[in-house]
Amino acid sequence: MRVETILTAGNWDPEKQIDKVRIDYDRRFRRRIVLATEAGAELLIDLPQAVRLRDGDGLVVATGVVCVCAQPEDLMEIHAHGDGDLVRIAWHLGNRHLPVQLLGDRIRIRADHVIGDMVAGLGGHVERIKAPFDPEAGAYAGGGHHHHHDGDDNHL
Repeated sequence: MRVETILTAGNWDPEKQIDKVRIDYDRRFRRRIVLATEAGAELLIDLPQAVRLRDGDGLVVATGVVCVCAQPEDLMEIHAHGDGDLVRIAWHLGNRHLPVQLLGDRIRIRADHVIGDMVAGLGGHVERIKAPFDPEAGAYAGGGHHHHHDGDDNHL
């Protein structure tokens, strides 16, 4: 199956879903990739530019829509005693250019014991979890839902 277009989460009819594809964070930034669906079919994404696929996006193929599902990953969920503490922790994470998912009163990052120790030293609380990871796109990613990515997009 070849992807014809990508529809953003919430903007396609779930009745047209024919399959799902589970993808971790690193593999959701691509221009060209072959993926295996849950039903075992091969799915080719071959676009002129790299896009950021998000949980719930729809990949339109000739026979319907394949739903993108963010694969759960090993993460750390960070909590703090107050908003100021959480903001300070977020600043330190950003200073290290780490991908972060902001969830209001908590932050998710990829599991890393060194960063976990740093967060604890800043007064944060770290809980290891397994969950989908959908971090912020970043300041230079562009204004849209899907954006350009300068990484290696030649993986098949």
